[in-house]
Amino acid sequence: FFLCVSSKKGLSVFVLLMKTTEKVPYSKLAGVSLLKPLKGVDPNLINNLETFFELDYPKYEILLCVQDHDDPAIDVCKKLLGKYPNVDARLFIGGKKVGINPKINNLMPAYEGARYELVWICDSGIRVKPDTLTDMANQMTEKVGLVHGLPYVADRQGFAATLEQVYFGTSHPRSYISANVTGIKCVTGMSCLMRKDILDQAGGLIAFAQYIAEDYFMAKAIADRGWKFSMATQVAMQNSGSYSIAQFQSRMIRWAKLRINMLPATIIEPISECFVASLLIGWAAHHVFRWDIMVFFLCHCLAWFISDYIQLRGIQGGPPSFSKLDYAVAWFIRESMTIQIFLSALWDPTISWRAGRYRLRCGGTAEEILDV
Repeated sequence: FFLCVSSKKGLSVFVLLMKTTEKVPYSKLAGVSLLKPLKGVDPNLINNLETFFELDYPKYEILLCVQDHDDPAIDVCKKLLGKYPNVDARLFIGGKKVGINPKINNLMPAYEGARYELVWICDSGIRVKPDTLTDMANQMTEKVGLVHGLPYVADRQGFAATLEQVYFGTSHPRSYISANVTGIKCVTGMSCLMRKDILDQAGGLIAFAQYIAEDYFMAKAIADRGWKFSMATQVAMQNSGSYSIAQFQSRMIRWAKLRINMLPATIIEPISECFVASLLIGWAAHHVFRWDIMVFFLCHCLAWFISDYIQLRGIQGGPPSFSKLDYAVAWFIRESMTIQIFLSALWDPTISWRAGRYRLRCGGTAEEILDV
């Protein structure tokens, strides 16, 4: 088991660092409609959004989507629209109610007005480099229907930021990259470039409005039609200006609830985490080889801890911005939280997301809980 886990970690770093793509001539890159869902303002929103106005790409449009007419994000959008008059960008306010998913409702008018063959749905907390879209478009080869970015986190101040960066540099990419390399469809919707005609064949965005985890079901619809996925060489860089340990924990619980309701096999997920796996393997090693359980447990955890740090450095592209002591504390806390997160997800099937509350059903659908 340890060899298996170690190989997954090594595979994750190797794939991310060694992935190359044949470049399409700049003038022949396909047109892209960027759909950007927005709700509220955090300290980094304007800087994150501005990176999309500065993309180096021959043909793209920015479709900014705001649900509420009194949302302060509207002022941020208007400021950028005024600052970059030569960028093809439009603001859509009000959304269109087509289901229970508020993100889909917000995006519907922009999706219906999108002019290009590729649509790029990208969350508000993501920042990009000038060549990010070029990198993603180069991955959209003949048989590829979806290009996605590995989620990671930008360097920010505070221990909560360190905790997020440790998670998205160790546990998450270990499963995310190895799943994609071995043919398992694993996609998060933070930054996804898709062929619009395939989504239209599946019924358009409205077909996914009954789900909270619309990204999973969009990816499934594309895969079911025989198309492949490709992962961008650049990460999907999260740079939210609002973060805390409580927010991180709430996010992990919400994700776990979604996975449990979509994929019942998620029930065995805890045995893939460090402490539980080390105990189980230590128990097995004791009965088979008569090794001391606690000695094996500590050695296995240490090896996991070290290999996680190597993987984090690989995804970061060098040493992280925090100290090794901060890494050790954040790693231990993150690993210690896993069972509590999983049990919390099992205990309550409802989630709170984007100012709404929803009751999840088996299979991934949901119903909105309305205040009486």
